[in-house]
Amino acid sequence: MDIILYLVLAAVVLVPLYGIYLYNRLVGSRNLVEEGWSGIDVQLKRRANLVPNLIETVKGYAAHEKGVLEELTRARAAATSAGSVAEAGQATGALSTALRHVFALAEAYPELQADDNFRQLQSQLAELEDAIQKARRYYNGAVRRLNTLIEVFPSSIVASRFRFARAEYFEIDDDGERAVPKVDFGS
Repeated sequence: MDIILYLVLAAVVLVPLYGIYLYNRLVGSRNLVEEGWSGIDVQLKRRANLVPNLIETVKGYAAHEKGVLEELTRARAAATSAGSVAEAGQATGALSTALRHVFALAEAYPELQADDNFRQLQSQLAELEDAIQKARRYYNGAVRRLNTLIEVFPSSIVASRFRFARAEYFEIDDDGERAVPKVDFGS
């Protein structure tokens, strides 16, 4: 009889403690997702802030290539105003495509390729693309961890009770948009 009483008391104490442990893991994972998104957001803003400088530099050499520069301006505006993770992924892809078009355009203008400011901007953008990729991997890892905790038993019970929601992965849909813009420092 005493053993049964101790087992019941142990269950009454341990089950809520385990629920608290699972809740804290879910909160920690959600915070990692938010931290990861913050890292991506910072890098995306840094890249978007370089675009006006790139446009001004290219304008001086290729003023009649207005369509490419307007595409880049629209893509930058969309990237800076994206609201959700999915919208940001789509806008980021469009901005990467527009940047590739600008860098392809630069190949037709040797004097632009030789411009120190243009080369410096290319270098900074290449570094930012790498930083965005690293931040994306971190974020997607945090999302995977949170989503797994939300779906597996017994943490799924705590997650549903406290309305933890699955997070979206930061993905780029088009394979062409996944490529890092080509950086060429001239030959």
